[in-house]
Amino acid sequence: MKDRTRFKRYEGGDPLAPPVDLAEALDAIGEDVMAGYSPERAMREFLRRGGRDQSGLDDLARRVAERRCELTQRHNLDGTLQEIKELLDRAVLEERKQLARDAMMDDGDRALREMQLENLPPNTAAAVSELSSYDWQSREAREDYEKIKDLLGREMLDQRFAGMKQALENASDEDRAAVNEMLGDLNELLEKHRLGEDTQEDFDEFMAKHGDFFPENPQNIDELLASLAERSAAAQRMLNSMSPEQRQELMELSAQAFGSPQLMDQLGRLDDNLQALRPDLDWGGSEQMSGEEGLGLGDGTGVFQDLADLDRLTEQLSQSYGGARMDDLDLDTLARQLGDDAAVDARTLRELEKALRDSGYLQRGSDGQYRLSPKAMRRLGKALLRDVAERMSGRQGDRELQRAGAAGDLSGATRAWEFGDTEPWHVPRTMLNGVLRRAAALRDASSLGSSGTAPVPMLSVEDIEVQETEARTQAAVALLVDTSFSMAMDGRWVPMKRTALALHTLIRSRFRGDDLQLIGFGRHAEVMEIEQLTALDAMWDKGTNLHHALLLANRHFRKHPNAQPVLLIVTDGEPTSHLEPDGQVYFSYPPHPLTVAYAVRELDNAGRLGAQTTFFRLGEDPGLARFVDQMAQRVDGRVVAPELDDLGAAVVGSYLGARGRGGPWGGGGYGDWFGGRGFWVGD
Repeated sequence: MKDRTRFKRYEGGDPLAPPVDLAEALDAIGEDVMAGYSPERAMREFLRRGGRDQSGLDDLARRVAERRCELTQRHNLDGTLQEIKELLDRAVLEERKQLARDAMMDDGDRALREMQLENLPPNTAAAVSELSSYDWQSREAREDYEKIKDLLGREMLDQRFAGMKQALENASDEDRAAVNEMLGDLNELLEKHRLGEDTQEDFDEFMAKHGDFFPENPQNIDELLASLAERSAAAQRMLNSMSPEQRQELMELSAQAFGSPQLMDQLGRLDDNLQALRPDLDWGGSEQMSGEEGLGLGDGTGVFQDLADLDRLTEQLSQSYGGARMDDLDLDTLARQLGDDAAVDARTLRELEKALRDSGYLQRGSDGQYRLSPKAMRRLGKALLRDVAERMSGRQGDRELQRAGAAGDLSGATRAWEFGDTEPWHVPRTMLNGVLRRAAALRDASSLGSSGTAPVPMLSVEDIEVQETEARTQAAVALLVDTSFSMAMDGRWVPMKRTALALHTLIRSRFRGDDLQLIGFGRHAEVMEIEQLTALDAMWDKGTNLHHALLLANRHFRKHPNAQPVLLIVTDGEPTSHLEPDGQVYFSYPPHPLTVAYAVRELDNAGRLGAQTTFFRLGEDPGLARFVDQMAQRVDGRVVAPELDDLGAAVVGSYLGARGRGGPWGGGGYGDWFGGRGFWVGD
């Protein structure tokens, strides 16, 4: 029995490769989500763009398009016809030479033969047909003419069965008979399959008899049908791409294949069966082949198969159809068409998509849509916080340090010491780290059989752990962010979100005793969770309801009577709407005096509650500047007008300096960024 064992390309990637790095992808996805993309779309956009050291789908699609363009612009479809013409010209030339050399030939017979050769039709197919009954005098000429028929037969077979052209070179009559028998049995099997009357036993019997013709070793009729139909469809598309003259000439020549029309009858029957069984394939397409390099029928069919592969890859890489997943990518085809490096890039992207979905960074909501999980929000917030710290330390001439609080009670937590830390050592943890390190070093030396090793110190810098401290005071923080039309229109939407997330992350991770409330205010105000604010689409309703936002902020302060109120207001416009006593929103532009009065009244209430207030003015509008300055003066507050890139640093710095040792607003610049809260950036 024939061995059916099959070996396939290993698709698991490098088993020793490190897991994919999600950091860059998560940062990019978070940025796009804050810009208004859904997490699903943001993930797709990252996969399209790729990373710093990772090709994306767009780059792979570009390479596929270049490969396709190369195939169509390099080749033409004259290869077989040109080869036949060269064989014919050579045969005629050798025959004329023989006629001229043969002195024993009857002059009349020579003249008749020379006239027949001289008057051959200009059409190659017609000339080959006319010479089918010619009695060749030259052995070389006869062999060249026979090569024409042999070449046609092998090319016709190679169109349907890849590799047949080479396999049947110098084939005997028995080999050709075996091919005809195989074609007959194959057509019978396919016709039974069309009627639903075939069985696995029929297929096994066919493969046992003719398996040598199918090196791909199909295991059932469907696998056999798939490989045959795709190549036959490619052959038909190649024929469709020829000019009418080329098609006509080829059809006339095909009757000469192997010197008998039987082969073409069998192949025509095979094409009919395959087209009936696989009507879903592209049998009517064509290509414009405009190159200089001629293609034979078999090689041309292979090129048309390559073009079909490239078209499928283009669709897979576009990921634009419903339910698209990276698992749809055919890595084997990608490697065959673009090389193994392209397959590695695609596999990495596929693993990245899987890791993003399985890691818990994306969660599917009740509506079926993906959202950033709290885990992803924390990671993104930490990245933004590090960016804020770099900006602040750069402006202050300080470096990034880790500290839980400038002063206060011990939190019970410890961490590794870093240069510049002033917290007390945690002696038990430090000593334990030293013991464990020495034990590991001695164990390693023993396992290596080393003797006389250098002494291991009792303590090393990396053993030291310090005790973290908690801040002694608490704050009730209200961050009011303008979500009006102008914020989105002037490109301030994403910086506003980045600022809110950075402050939220700082308080949740380092100053858990403080209570932060995020309030977005456009035509009306709303208390928002950080996930809601981060995913908020740009608001196109006109209106800046500072009055409503201050009402909500004061309610937050009253809920925390023992905490220090901190009011942070980010806006780019004067208040243009307020709440009426009946709860309805009133809008007017220019601002109505009553709208301004309502906002001033609530700001005064915040001042009476002891709120330390900072306005962050965005934009250069003189009217806004006058209004904000006057509002800040009423409550002994401050006004900061940062650049958009510095907004996060300004807000975080104001929060950190709200209760500095030298007074509420000591230090200058954006406030005493470090005095009241110490060094706060860390893992």
